[in-house]
Amino acid sequence: MAFGWIDDRAESRRRAGLVRTLRPRPADSPLLDLASNDYLGLARHPEVTEGAARAARAWGAGATGSRLVTGTTELHTELERELAAFCGFEAALVFSSGYAANLAAVTALAPHGSLIVSDAGNHASLIDGCRLARGTTQVVAHAEPEAVRKALGTHDGPAVVVSDAVFSVDGDAAPLAALADAGREHGAGLLVDDAHGLGVLGDGGRGALHAAGLAGAGDVVATVTLSKSLGSQGGAVLAPARVIDHLVNTGRSFIFDTGLAPAAAGAALAALRLLRREPERAARARTVAGELHTRLTTAGLDAVRPDAAVVSVRTPSPEGAVRWAAGCRAAGLAVGCFRPPSVPDGVSRLRLTARADLSREQIERAVRVIARLGHESA
Repeated sequence: MAFGWIDDRAESRRRAGLVRTLRPRPADSPLLDLASNDYLGLARHPEVTEGAARAARAWGAGATGSRLVTGTTELHTELERELAAFCGFEAALVFSSGYAANLAAVTALAPHGSLIVSDAGNHASLIDGCRLARGTTQVVAHAEPEAVRKALGTHDGPAVVVSDAVFSVDGDAAPLAALADAGREHGAGLLVDDAHGLGVLGDGGRGALHAAGLAGAGDVVATVTLSKSLGSQGGAVLAPARVIDHLVNTGRSFIFDTGLAPAAAGAALAALRLLRREPERAARARTVAGELHTRLTTAGLDAVRPDAAVVSVRTPSPEGAVRWAAGCRAAGLAVGCFRPPSVPDGVSRLRLTARADLSREQIERAVRVIARLGHESA
């Protein structure tokens, strides 16, 4: 039977406790949200939703074509200018998703004969970019600059070091300055996915590269998403202008993809302007993350110290993680549940979002629920 192997794979997932299902949420969900990536609480902010509505009224529901045909509006270029200026880069290029931005950046910067040195904890979009690139990929130990330096020393030719800025599973930050130093010793560029740093790290949320003093450097490229701190959808590459021009001409997930919907661009631009006006939101997200970590560890849970707004709580088994997350939902709390193969070390976790708009009462309520159910699910 055609595709009969799919049934075997489904049964294997069921036995391993790794079945995933879609769970549509209503517009007025009563759950306290610690599962989304809405770090600054802007997805429903009136200025952001009005930015989306205003853009849809002016430009229509869709971009109507690829960016090189009809998909680039004046709104897209305005967003690119302001995003680049805010983060400290020369230029920016907006994509329909952060995933598409990473695919384009990695493949365009790793031609045949080049070496990609990729952190073992990198996001799937970076991993897929490495798989599609014509260069050779060498995966190195997580957050180990010396491993990067050793890998680069084996190669004579173009090279790029690829890393998340903040890793999405445990929320730990990469040693960006040390990675840049290792790359520069061998003439390699640095490509960083700052999806979880934009809006949370750096001066007023300008990102991890800005905080590390690397923003705007000629050998540094960043990718960001518009769907986390900015509460919208889409992605972007931030880089020197000549790199952006190269992406416009060679990035397949840019050239052959319909442009970002105007509503998403309008929402992202409104959120960016709001963040620029209210930079304290970034510091608040970090403060909430620290409070969650302190309270959870005090309660005896194995919570990882956060470097940004992701708080990870480890659990012994996939089944235990599923029970824990389901119990939280039944108690009115939405949390993320990460299991293999989404976790590179095979350890299942609850993943919590430290949102800037969480009140002290909400933080205390969340910790009570998570701690009580965690001990029951262990």
